[in-house]
Amino acid sequence: MSEAIPVSRAVDHGTAKLMPDVDRERAWLLTVDGAPQSYVDLDEPTYLEFEYTRRLGYVLDAVAEPGRALDAVHLGGGALTLPRYLAATRTGSRQDVVEADRALLDLVVERLPLPAGSGVALHAADARAWLEGAPDDSADVLIADVFGGSRVPAHLTSLAYAREAERVLRPDGVYLANLADGAPFGFLRSQLATFAAVFEELALIAEPGVLRGRRFGNAVLVASHRRVDIAAVARRAAADVFPARLEHGPALRDFIGGALPVQDTEAVPSPEPPDGAFGIG
Repeated sequence: MSEAIPVSRAVDHGTAKLMPDVDRERAWLLTVDGAPQSYVDLDEPTYLEFEYTRRLGYVLDAVAEPGRALDAVHLGGGALTLPRYLAATRTGSRQDVVEADRALLDLVVERLPLPAGSGVALHAADARAWLEGAPDDSADVLIADVFGGSRVPAHLTSLAYAREAERVLRPDGVYLANLADGAPFGFLRSQLATFAAVFEELALIAEPGVLRGRRFGNAVLVASHRRVDIAAVARRAAADVFPARLEHGPALRDFIGGALPVQDTEAVPSPEPPDGAFGIG
């Protein structure tokens, strides 16, 4: 077998690089402008390298009985890590992936092709614009992992956006988002307040050091109208190689404090990560 060679290509929103993992034969890291975006093992699609993707995976495993097919929407494509995961763990799932960077999608499909019959449809479109055109009650799960560089775009943080997500989800559907923030958590608290205004149940999964304000990092938001099996998710997150804590109920309300839902007119992107927070050497 020929040696895997790194690939660098200009895409619509920067420079994408695909770098082979020397320890796993057909595994690749995708970065855009140096910021890690995705990690994929083509031979083992259930392998999730990034901590936050494992936490998203724990929730995806808990939203329905094992193996049950889901209708899923992914806002943000990257290297299609979670669509591949769902296709492998929940055969027959129908998935829509919305990625604003068409050139990035083309690169991923060319170099890291999806398996035949994966049930994944790709859409080169703005995430919110696509969502606003999606049918009511059409998705079991909606996963938002959209970053412009290293920041969540402002138009995907508002109350109007949260209401669109709630409209597209079925009554027992689950919204998941990968967010990033650090102390004093102005962005994260406002996002929790925004989704609390729309959904009855909220949970947040993050490393204890992030929640204590010791460092900048990822936090996974879970929002729904029914309670996911948070005990199972909490156990798996706590047992991870990089343990995380799940907050919900009174503790999460205390964390939100006096934060208010975000209107479109005042929405801002997530904060710029400090140097080195997510970079690859």
